[in-house]
Amino acid sequence: MFSTLPIPIIQAPMAGGVSTPELAAAVSNAGGLGFLAGGYKTAEAMRKEIHKLRTLTDRPFGVNVFVPGDKTVDEEAVERYRVALAAEAERLGASVGEPKWEDDDWAAKFDVLLQERVPVVSFTFGCPDKEVIAALQKAGSFVMVTVTSREEACMAAEAGANALCVQGEEAGGHRASFGNDPKKDETLALFPLLAQVRTAVRIPLVAAGGIMDGRGIAAALKAGASAVQLGTAFLRCPESGAHPLHKQALADPRFAETAVTRAFTGRPARGLVNRFMAEYRAMAPAAYPHVHHMTKPLRAASAKAGDPEGMSLWAGTGYRLARELPAAELVEELKRELEEAWQA
Repeated sequence: MFSTLPIPIIQAPMAGGVSTPELAAAVSNAGGLGFLAGGYKTAEAMRKEIHKLRTLTDRPFGVNVFVPGDKTVDEEAVERYRVALAAEAERLGASVGEPKWEDDDWAAKFDVLLQERVPVVSFTFGCPDKEVIAALQKAGSFVMVTVTSREEACMAAEAGANALCVQGEEAGGHRASFGNDPKKDETLALFPLLAQVRTAVRIPLVAAGGIMDGRGIAAALKAGASAVQLGTAFLRCPESGAHPLHKQALADPRFAETAVTRAFTGRPARGLVNRFMAEYRAMAPAAYPHVHHMTKPLRAASAKAGDPEGMSLWAGTGYRLARELPAAELVEELKRELEEAWQA
């Protein structure tokens, strides 16, 4: 799969409306691999995006879906957090959402992926059963699982994945770890993690986390990756569905650092440090998607009010290098920088 790409760049599947069909098509048409994000939408909405993408490109593309997690959470901790968020909701003139578990339309999405014969399917938050992977492969899909540790990599390889997306701690957005246990929050930077995984499995690896330019791409390829996955690098592209306030914040000196938090969704995710993260980071429980549903109305109200301090501004550690360029031009720039890095 990766050897057939004119340039070994994958546009990360960023859920929440960022990864639009227009963005994915622009990247695929430019020689990379564009991705749609199936998370946070119904199976039929995902199908419609697949159909739209196919009107925009005849190149390969990917679709990412979330693997359902454990239903068990600390109900008392969730209730304490709901109470704490009530003051935030009142300030915004909104209501705290209902904390609930759901499987993100898992079974229906699996059926859509089979029916649509998606060229590349990737998974986040876990590794599906061997039977699921085999069925997708039989339908013609190349299957990739996102991993954050050597142990997860071995599990995914054993399950039959064609490739692994190795996500370092520098990555923006959600950490793709299989579990959500705060006692197991230890992470590795991309290159040490890539080295560990490379010695443990014998399938192609995609490097993800903090890569923003051609030099970073070259370094990852030299470290054993077959391709790289970039997310934050594409956030400021006009085809990106990121909120305008999110795009502006990436270049705003007020937002001087990133951090990992459970405050917005109940799962660890890296974003720009803002008021909401600073105030609620310490008290947020490990409860996903419960916390996501609780804060969703608050995040929407903040965005409507033009206040980025209450939004989830996902970004990787290299966010200051994000460029405001059309996606096709960005891919061309990255390709040029990669060629220069190889020649250096």
